[in-house]
Amino acid sequence: MSRGAALLGKTRRAFAVGSSGIAQRIAQRAYERTGAADLSFNLDLDDLLVDVPIDLPVPSARPEPGRPLRIGWVTTPPAAGSGGHTTVFRIIESLEAAGHQCVLFLYDKHDLDVARLRAVVRENWPLVHADVRDARAGIAGVDAVVATSWETAHVIVKYATAPLRRLYFIQDYEPFFYGHGAEYALAAMTYRLPFRRIALGETLHGMLREQTGLPSDVVPFGCDAAVYHLPPADTVRSGIVFYSRPDTPRRGYQLACIALTLFHQRHPEQEIHVYGAAPRGLRIPVTFHGRLPTSALNDLYGRTIAGLAMSFTNVTLVAEEMLAAGNIPIVNDFPLARRTLPNPHVSWAEPTAAALAEALSAAVAADDPDGRAAEAAASVIGRSWKPTQDAVVRIIVEEVMGA
Repeated sequence: MSRGAALLGKTRRAFAVGSSGIAQRIAQRAYERTGAADLSFNLDLDDLLVDVPIDLPVPSARPEPGRPLRIGWVTTPPAAGSGGHTTVFRIIESLEAAGHQCVLFLYDKHDLDVARLRAVVRENWPLVHADVRDARAGIAGVDAVVATSWETAHVIVKYATAPLRRLYFIQDYEPFFYGHGAEYALAAMTYRLPFRRIALGETLHGMLREQTGLPSDVVPFGCDAAVYHLPPADTVRSGIVFYSRPDTPRRGYQLACIALTLFHQRHPEQEIHVYGAAPRGLRIPVTFHGRLPTSALNDLYGRTIAGLAMSFTNVTLVAEEMLAAGNIPIVNDFPLARRTLPNPHVSWAEPTAAALAEALSAAVAADDPDGRAAEAAASVIGRSWKPTQDAVVRIIVEEVMGA
């Protein structure tokens, strides 16, 4: 091919993709050449386990009965609105309310500004009083330590070398976050560590049993029905809502985009509301709300008919929050999922674009949307996180003190 023909071809492609496409390609080449992908792997290679230890040192004696316990929690740096951190912090609140002390050991291979992160915790989770420290400075001075993700399980083995009790609070089957490669294997091996495993919900409990053959303690899912609730009686419902997470594979973003496109073709009169991260590649009209505080999110659920509530590594908390506001969640069906969410008002759909679009269409076309919304909300009245909090606190205390 001549240089002129090659240049003409590049020019045609540039016009075809437009300015945003050109910017994306420039960014992609810079991403590849600089090795920027390494930033998303938040473990120093020296902190990775090279094998699964058979056992780890534990105290030779139990604490004196009645003595307040000191519990460490290892997490990644929290950010405002993080659902996973919020669930962990709810349990810390319960431990502290019961008279125990907690310490947050944060890990980031790129170093930490502990003072800034302490301020983030105090501002966004004001009921949490735990001290905040850098995990790489050592995990010590606690009776037990709890891993909250696969990365933090590696960190505990590396930095918690003194005798103590080790637990693992698991919210997702995290190997499924990745393709079947190194990260998958590094995540999967943590479930075989000699930690006491606590699984959030029957679905995850079953997944862990299927994949590892090992037992875990199962604690129930929670829903804050005091925060998510029906709107005023004169509210008119219309449209649907979608939680957008383009860079989180387990949220099924590309699948959702096709489903929403099919839905829009069938129901162009129905407004599509999107919140979370800005949508990309979605070529239909949407109303984007950005990241919403809880009150605004409840309002959005309360004035729409249905919503996509998708996740492939555990049932998403979004589904019951939608129900509490009278919104009908369309949830991708997968093995064991209904164990955690046995609610008759959930609309389960095969994880194909056609099935998801059909479920959305059926929801907006159903008779008596107000009556259906009221029944959905009534099905979760009284639901809270207290059973989850109580169960995890009981397990931690039992692990430290003995049965």
